[in-house]
Amino acid sequence: MNSLVQIAEQVDEMSETQTAELKEHLIEALRSVHDPEIPVNIYDLGLIYRLDVDEKGVVEVEMTLTAPACPVAGTLPNEVGRVIDAVPGVTDATVKLVWSPAWTQERMSDEAMLQLGLF
Repeated sequence: MNSLVQIAEQVDEMSETQTAELKEHLIEALRSVHDPEIPVNIYDLGLIYRLDVDEKGVVEVEMTLTAPACPVAGTLPNEVGRVIDAVPGVTDATVKLVWSPAWTQERMSDEAMLQLGLF
């Protein structure tokens, strides 16, 4: 009986390729979320500090905001969780808001910097 449980668990696990593909889909989904005060998506803005996906589809995100007093502090992490949960293949997700290290403009992608005219 124990071997049947192990086989069932293995069937539910994704390959490295599938995990990498899921991560790409998650990044695409995160790029659909925008900071309402800045016309750039939160991924390219550099607000996503960590995005981990395991072989069972469990996603862990650490994110920050541009400032601790940001008016979307109570809503943006929930929006991120909602967007992540909607990606096929995600079985569970945790979004953690962190303040260290503090966000700086250096975390923005080149694309975001161009979009904001910072280059």
